[in-house]
Amino acid sequence: MTDGPGPSSTSRPAGPGAPPPGYPVNLVVAGRRVVMVGAGRIAARKVEALLAAGAVVHVVAPRLGDEITAWRDAGRLTADERPFRDDDLDGAWLAFTAADDPAVNRSVYEAGEARRMFVNSADDPANCSLTLMSVVRRGDLQIAIGTGGRSPAMATHLRRRLTEELGPEWKALLDVLADVRDAIRAGGESSEAYDWEPAFSDEILELVRQNRLDEARAEVRRCLGLP
Repeated sequence: MTDGPGPSSTSRPAGPGAPPPGYPVNLVVAGRRVVMVGAGRIAARKVEALLAAGAVVHVVAPRLGDEITAWRDAGRLTADERPFRDDDLDGAWLAFTAADDPAVNRSVYEAGEARRMFVNSADDPANCSLTLMSVVRRGDLQIAIGTGGRSPAMATHLRRRLTEELGPEWKALLDVLADVRDAIRAGGESSEAYDWEPAFSDEILELVRQNRLDEARAEVRRCLGLP
């Protein structure tokens, strides 16, 4: 069962020499080894997100930046101060590279391909088998914005706009809808048999904004035709 439909059929088709459209996923990296090649500002930003997701991060770089050094000294990650070697990827689930040298990015990508491992190369789509998306988060609600690696700036701009437009009430609305869905499933029914669109009315969203959650749940049930 999925949360919604798959990639749109209107996605940009792959023309001659163009990469095929990507398949969006949400990776669980908690407790899994992830390698970052590079230790500058861009690498640190990605490492911070990986640590927040619970990944076991190992950094390889000839020189470690201040943030990476601080995280290493605090025991939050491990690091080797030396050039990248192919066997650095052994045992890893995922690899990132943010090296200054394009040749290093290529080496990481090729080592990942040999190990059937996905690799993200910062600002280097030719050496990516994985591209990152800009994400808006409201609790368990996540909205990912991707451009297939063609314009990270556009993805970042849209993330900022959506962050402003989607307030914290959307997190609370998700909780309300999940409660009603769980009740339906507990009764032995499929929640997908119902038309949920009326549950996104302005009236229900306003009840959530006012923290009148019991009333919001009751109104959602009414919209679905439930007692």
